[in-house]
Amino acid sequence: MSNLILPRSIKRAYTRDGLMTFDAQTIDSTGVFLIGELERLDQSLHGPLASVTWSRDIMLREDVSIADELSSFTNSTFAAVGGTSPNGKAWIGKDSSAIASLGLDIGKTAKPLSLWGMELSWTLPELASAQQLGRPVDSQKFSGMQLKHNMDIDEQVYIGDTELGETGLVNSSVVTNVANAITGSWTTATPDQILADVNDLLNSVWAASAFAICPSELRLDPVSYSKLVSRIVSTAGNISIIEYLKVNSLSNSINGRPLNIQPLKWLTGRGASSTNRMMAYTNEKDRVRFPLVPLQRTPLEYRGIRQITTYYGRLGVVEVVYPETVGYRDGI
Repeated sequence: MSNLILPRSIKRAYTRDGLMTFDAQTIDSTGVFLIGELERLDQSLHGPLASVTWSRDIMLREDVSIADELSSFTNSTFAAVGGTSPNGKAWIGKDSSAIASLGLDIGKTAKPLSLWGMELSWTLPELASAQQLGRPVDSQKFSGMQLKHNMDIDEQVYIGDTELGETGLVNSSVVTNVANAITGSWTTATPDQILADVNDLLNSVWAASAFAICPSELRLDPVSYSKLVSRIVSTAGNISIIEYLKVNSLSNSINGRPLNIQPLKWLTGRGASSTNRMMAYTNEKDRVRFPLVPLQRTPLEYRGIRQITTYYGRLGVVEVVYPETVGYRDGI
C-alpha cells in the first residue's frame, strides 16, 4: 500500500516585496501596487509654519548697495535768537546794523550694514532623482533659503541683534517714551480704561513731537489683540473693543483716519518684568525705516558632481530718524 501524500494548503499568490496589505494578503498578482500606484501624492511644498510681518510694519531704505558697509542719516538742529529781545521775534528796523543770524548743527548717525549669505548645493544625481519625482531639490532649497532670509529680516527689524549690540523697532535704545500703562491688565480692564491707556500713549508721542506728529499705527501682542477682538463694548453694544478704539482714539481725530491696530508677536514679553508691550509710531520713511540690500547670487559653480551657488545681501539696522514719534507702554 502506497503512502498518501496530503496536499499542502493552497496559497493564492506569493509576494517578495515585504509590503503589508490591509487584509494581510497580496494584490500583486493583479498588476497593481497598493502603495505607489493607488496613492495620490500632493506635490505641493509644505514647509515649516512661519509668519513674518516686517514688510507690513516698516518701509525700506533702498538707496543702499552691496558695496556699502554703513548706512547713515543726519539730524539738523536750528538755533535762532530774536531781534530786540533774545526770546522774541526777529524784528529789524529800517536802519538796523545788527541782524540776528541762524545757527545750524548737523549730527550724523551711522549704523552697520551687515553682510548676509547662504550657500545652496546639491549633487547631480540628487538633482536628477528629485526632478524625476517631481520635487526638484534646487527649488525646494531656494524656498527654504528665502524663508530663512525673511525670518532673519523679521527679527532684525523688530528686536535687532544681540551679537551686534543693536536694537529694533519694538525695543529701540533711542526711544525714551517708555512707561507702564495707566491701567494695564486688559483682561479685566473696562473698554474706557483700555481707551484711556491707548490715548495716553498717543498723546504722549504727539506732545513729545511738539504736537507735530500724532501716531497712526498701534501694535499689540497677539493675546491682547485677540481679547480686544472678542470682547464687545457692552452688553448692549454691537461692536468689538478694537473697533471702538479705532474710531474713538486720538489718532482718528487728529489724522482723519482710524487708528491702524495690528497684532505683533515680537511684543509678547518685551516690556518691563517680561510683561506685554504696546507700541505707537508713524510708519513713514522719513520717521523710521530699514536699510536692506536685496539678495544677489553668484554664478552656478561645478565642483565634481556637485553644483554650488551662494546668495548674499546686506541687512541694516532700523533707523529711528525721529525717536520722538515712537512710544512704548508696558503691562497691558
